[in-house]
Parts: sequence; C-alpha cells; structure tokens
Amino acid sequence: MAQENIVRASPGSKYVRLLDTTLRDGEQTPGVALKPEDKLRIALKLEELGVDSIEAGFPIVSEGEFKAVKAIAREVSNSEVIALARTRKEDIDRAIDADVKAIHIFIATSDLHMKYKLRMSREEVVEAAVNAVTYAKSHGLTVEFSAEDATRSDPKFLARVFQEVVNAGADRLDIADTVGVMWPSRMASLVRFVRDMVKGNYLLSVHCHDDFGMAVANSVAAIEAGADQAHGTINGVGERAGNAALEEIAAAVKFLLNYNVNIRFERVKEVSDLVSRLFGIPVPPNKAIVGANAFSHESGIHVHGVLSNPFTYEPIDPTRVGMNRRIVVGKHSGKHSIIYILRSMGIEPRDDIVNAVLKKVKELGDMGIKASEEDIKRIIMELVNYGADKAGHY
Repeated sequence: MAQENIVRASPGSKYVRLLDTTLRDGEQTPGVALKPEDKLRIALKLEELGVDSIEAGFPIVSEGEFKAVKAIAREVSNSEVIALARTRKEDIDRAIDADVKAIHIFIATSDLHMKYKLRMSREEVVEAAVNAVTYAKSHGLTVEFSAEDATRSDPKFLARVFQEVVNAGADRLDIADTVGVMWPSRMASLVRFVRDMVKGNYLLSVHCHDDFGMAVANSVAAIEAGADQAHGTINGVGERAGNAALEEIAAAVKFLLNYNVNIRFERVKEVSDLVSRLFGIPVPPNKAIVGANAFSHESGIHVHGVLSNPFTYEPIDPTRVGMNRRIVVGKHSGKHSIIYILRSMGIEPRDDIVNAVLKKVKELGDMGIKASEEDIKRIIMELVNYGADKAGHY
C-alpha cells in the first residue's frame, strides 16, 4: 500500500536551503585526499541531488584544490558553487581567480580561539571580518560569513560581529558549532538570540559537528527555531566525529517538519555510495536513511507488521530515498518471513516447509552462524526436493 507522511510538526510553507560541504569540510576527514577529477564527480552528483550550495573547497590550500574548485565552478550551473576563505585578501583573491560567484569567509569569535589560535583582540577580529566582507562584496561576490566556534563565543560579542558584517554587506550568517558542544534546546535558543539581536536582511545558517552525536538534531532544532539554512556532508563525513549528515537533515526537515527542500531524495543513495567509495569510508549498516539496515527487518514481530502495513515499522517508504525494503531471515525470524521468502521464490508456503526452514535457520543462529540469502534459498530447495532430514547440512 502507498505510504504517506504521518508526522507533521508544522505547515509546509518554509523553504530550507542546504549547503553541502562534503568537498571541503568532509574532505578534512583524516586520511582522505580527493583528486580534482573525483571532486568534480561528486560535485556533479550533488548538483543532480539538488543541493542549494556546493562548498567546492578551500582554493588557497593547494594548486590541485584551486583547479578542482575552478573546474566545479565551470561545470556546475544549477547549484551555487561556494569557496572557503579566511579573512585574508590573498584567500579571497584566490577564490575570485577560481571563478566562484560566492564565498564563505570565516574567522573565530570565541575568546579561546582568539587568544590561543588567532592571537587577536576582539577589536582586531571585528576589523578583519568587516574588511574581508567589504572586499569580497566589492568584487560582486555573494558572501556567507561564519563565526568559527560561535557556540563557545560570548553571545553578545557574537551578535556584535554578525551585526558588523551584515552592515558591511554579508548575505548569510553562519553559526558554527565547531566542536559539537551544543544540544537542541540550546541551539534553538542561540538561533532565536541571533535573530533578535542582529538586524538586517540576511539568511541565518548553522554548521554542526557531531562530537556528541547531536549534529543532525542540532541542525533540525536550529531550522525549527528560525534558521534558513544548514550545512552538512553526505554520510556525515568530516574531521573527528564528522559533520551533520546532509541526507539526514534533509529527510528530517522534509518528512518530519514538512518544510520544503530542493533535494531529489530518490538520488540520495547513489550519492551516498559514490562518496563512500571515493572517500574509502564504508557506510555503517545502522546509518540512518542510507545504511543497509535502515529499512531491513528480521524480527518476526516486525516482519509481520511490515508485511501487513509498512508504516508499522518504517517511518517513510524506503523508495523515497532510493532504498529498498529487505526482509532478512535469521534466528529472530518468524513464520511470516519464511512465507515471504517462499512466495518470492514462487514456492507454495506449506506449513511443513515453513516450519522446517524456520527450524534450520534458528539452529544455525543458535550456533552463531549467519545464514546468507543464498544459504536460505539452498535450504529451501533442499527441503522442497529432498525432505527435511537432508536439508541445511554445512
């Protein structure tokens, strides 16, 4: 039967932008280094996926990075291509030379970072931020300004920096939870604070890391509290514990909050697979949305429910995100799983066959042996052809 959304937290009028930073922050995953042609392959898939902005890289880092950003800016036309830059003229010039039309300028605003990393005073940080935004705007660029370590910054100083860069022409502001220390209610509170304190015409974004496993929840809470955009990476790749998984943010925003996004969800799985392969990072089987087990069922109670009505144990139809439902047979299975497999093989599910297959599968499970799909089919065919006493010998 056809599925429909069953959780609706709010009316579906709000549009949420999604900035994908797989090719920038995602590539900062320790041990990962993409060739320019691989970055372009991923960028083209992200464009097909429908992300609003593709952060193509950090052009000043290396010649290869510069070439990759320039190639992506040349080839991608349906998504905004944005490049990262510090508050330095040479960084901005390098981004301009890479032919991007948008730039993501950042500087840290926490006392911790200013003292130990930047070695700059608050006034110097404000001046650097304003000068960088002014310079980028003078070259006709769309400017997104990020306050690095925003969530550990003095909120009043954060609001001051944001107001100054908006006055200088910044188009978007980004609250960066650089070391993932936020939780949903606190993130929502900070978003509302910035909205109240910073005046002007700007889009508000969040950039969340997953150090405490709350990056997606924090991103969704921020959007519900009034943020217009979230940053994320495919599969949640990124340094340390990774970034907020873009496909999870998009799915939660669309299917739970019922907000509008531009994502073509049926393409999510193929993009996930490509990123996994080129990054050399397997997707955990229990990963939300794109993991192998995300729509897989073994427990007899669950299988019975899903076969009667998929909504009993699935929040959305798996085909909506390019996935397929799997009925897995194992020691926790019940008769409904065996009947399902038999029918899929075109075999009449007689009680004697069903009971015999289930007995063999549970015996194997109790021995710690995981029967593959091919094993199950072999057991079934042996039972059908030779009888229960000769089936399933290993």
